[in-house]
Amino acid sequence: MNTVKLLHIVCQALFILLVAAIVFASCRPQDQKIVDDDQSTERVVVGYVTSWSERMPDPNLVTHLNYAFGHVTGDFDSVCIDNPERLQSIVALKEANPHLKVLLSVGGWGSGNFSEMAADDAHRLSFARNCQKAVDTYSLDGIDIDWEYPTSSAAGISSSPDDTKNFTLLMHDLRQTIGTECLLTFADYADTTYVDYQSVLPYIDFINLMTYDMDDPPYHHSALFRSEIAGSLCVSEAIDHHLEVGIPLSKLVMGMPFYGRPSKDYKGQRSFGKLSTDGLYTERWDSIALVTYLVDEQGKMVLAHENATSIIHKCRYILTKGLRGAMYWDCDDDDDSYTLSRTVWNLLVEE
Repeated sequence: MNTVKLLHIVCQALFILLVAAIVFASCRPQDQKIVDDDQSTERVVVGYVTSWSERMPDPNLVTHLNYAFGHVTGDFDSVCIDNPERLQSIVALKEANPHLKVLLSVGGWGSGNFSEMAADDAHRLSFARNCQKAVDTYSLDGIDIDWEYPTSSAAGISSSPDDTKNFTLLMHDLRQTIGTECLLTFADYADTTYVDYQSVLPYIDFINLMTYDMDDPPYHHSALFRSEIAGSLCVSEAIDHHLEVGIPLSKLVMGMPFYGRPSKDYKGQRSFGKLSTDGLYTERWDSIALVTYLVDEQGKMVLAHENATSIIHKCRYILTKGLRGAMYWDCDDDDDSYTLSRTVWNLLVEE
């Protein structure tokens, strides 16, 4: 082969490589930090802890604590934090457990201003920078967004048909601002109505799925499987719906309620730690839905709730399904012995 022909072949090969490189570069977003799906996917136990409680969670029974709540301010530019002294005390729990991650959860039912903030480039970037400031000020490990829900005004907040698209932009800007060292998560409704998951997934570490409050008595609000009184949606169906839209198992965290959902006739405490039948109610077990509930003298359900047995079944489901872990609302609803918290921890982490 003569030198001229060899040079011609080499030039052709270099040209092909150059074109391929240009095409590859043009297909990749130039400004986004992608969360690496190959990064550590150790099982998580996420407990929400509230600003209005004085009780402290056990830092050795969770991997993450989500502090509820921060809120989008009325000028749509920043975040305000409920009871910041309480947040500082929660962060201080990392002294007892250096591996503990503490996130600020922004939002909650009835917490608004998301729609306006996310719709405006300047507001969105300012909000993201303010979240970063909160991370730095309080030595946090990340941000959890609890917008309930994009495109919905059911909680009495403003909404827009563009909220779903703008939610993606918000998560993009948050990831760009807080970087990949900080965690970015969000709380999601039990069905797949409000979020464009494929657009959001590159920016988040995992999703906290609120598989509770899915119905009211006389139906369960967090039935694991479908029974005659499982309500409009059950936990396993919600998980399947999210898997069907392409959410990987490594990013799906299943929610559990440490409280009961009452009927208007129920007279008593809702939290597991303060639950008492007081001779008025009888506890029953749904062997299909794998949850417990209270009935009155007429046999009518007055409280759909959880106990250690139902939590065990939900943990076993997480293990069998291969989900990322469990989340619960909230730490304060457990009893003084941390019965439910300890059950989750022992089954998902200690085993």
